Amino acid sequence: MSQDQKFFDIFSLVLGILVVVAFGIYALSARIGNATQGQYLQADSTYQEQVVAAIQPVGQVLMPGEDASLAGAVVDTAEPVKTVLTGPQVYNEACIACHGAGIGGAPMYGNADAWAPRIAKGIDTLYTHSINGFAGDAGYMPAKGGRTDLSDDEIRAAVDHMIESSQ
Repeated sequence: MSQDQKFFDIFSLVLGILVVVAFGIYALSARIGNATQGQYLQADSTYQEQVVAAIQPVGQVLMPGEDASLAGAVVDTAEPVKTVLTGPQVYNEACIACHGAGIGGAPMYGNADAWAPRIAKGIDTLYTHSINGFAGDAGYMPAKGGRTDLSDDEIRAAVDHMIESSQ
C-alpha cells in the first residue's frame, strides 16, 4: 500500500468519525432542548400571554396631533414656555442680519449719521416702522425684521438698544 493511500484512508476515517460525533451532538442537544423547553414550544395560551405582558412597552410616544385616548391615558398638553429676550439678544438674533452690514438701506448699528434722521422722526415712528414694517426711499424694513415670533416689547427693546449705540 502506498503512503498516499494510507494517508487518504486514515483521513477519511477521522473525517467520518467527526461527522458521526457532530450528528450525535446535534441529536443530544435537540433531545435536551425538547426536554427542558418543550413545554414552552407548545401552544400554551397562558404562557404566551405572560410573555406578551412581560415584553410590553412601559410607555408610548405620541406625536403632536395623535389621539392620546388610544394609548390608554390622556395627558394634558403643556404650552411651551416663552422666554422674553432683551434688546441686545433680539438684535443679535434678528436685527444684526441687516443692521450689522447695512443691507437694504438699513442704518448700520452704531452709525450715528445714518440713525439721526430716523431718530428725528420720533421714537413712536421708529417703533411703528419696526413692528409693522416700512418701505421708504432708503429701503425696506420687514415687519419685526421678519421675526414675527417676537413680541412688540422685544422689538421695542431692540430699537432702544440700536438707538443707544448710535448716540
